[in-house]
Amino acid sequence: MAKGIATQEFVPIERVRDGIITLKTGELRAVLITNSLNLALKSEDEQQAILLQFQTFLNSLDFNIEFFVESRRLNIKPYIDILQARSKEIKEDLLKIQIHEYIGFITKFTEESNIMTKHFFITIPYFQSEQTSSNASLLPFGSSSSSKKNEETNFEASRIQLEQRISTVVMGLARFGLRAQKLGTEEVVELFYKLFNPSEQNRKAPPITQQ
Repeated sequence: MAKGIATQEFVPIERVRDGIITLKTGELRAVLITNSLNLALKSEDEQQAILLQFQTFLNSLDFNIEFFVESRRLNIKPYIDILQARSKEIKEDLLKIQIHEYIGFITKFTEESNIMTKHFFITIPYFQSEQTSSNASLLPFGSSSSSKKNEETNFEASRIQLEQRISTVVMGLARFGLRAQKLGTEEVVELFYKLFNPSEQNRKAPPITQQ
């Protein structure tokens, strides 16, 4: 139990709603997933053009963004399970033997090669202005219902601002061939569950409670 409490205190996330992360500090975050470009397959002129476009894109932003890469060892278990299920349906002994040999081959190959899959993410922040937050706290005799209403209003206003930033980033990346999209609530929870529990990569995140 003590370990669980310590883990919860370590995680800086207060809640996830509509794919928007609310940190315990009150800041908001959105996470985009994007594809990658293999510059090695581009000509030198194309590489220079892409790098220049990327630099121009970064310089055009009036807010910070963060790039991070998630690397995971390739999980072939679902594929192996499918093959094993199919082998049980096959009545021809020779075909069964071939499937089992193939399973052994790809299992050994992936173990020896240590094949990794990579996913590319971008986090976009937004922090509600201190003036707006302090104005809400100065309201006298505020009831819990009015406080909740103010919280909802503040969240919606911040979400709109964050969505505008998301659109700016998505359109900017599209100019040099990167496709980005915002993660939904379940995808965000799944991502952070695996980040904070690296030894449980094959487990699904526990169901979330809707806020």
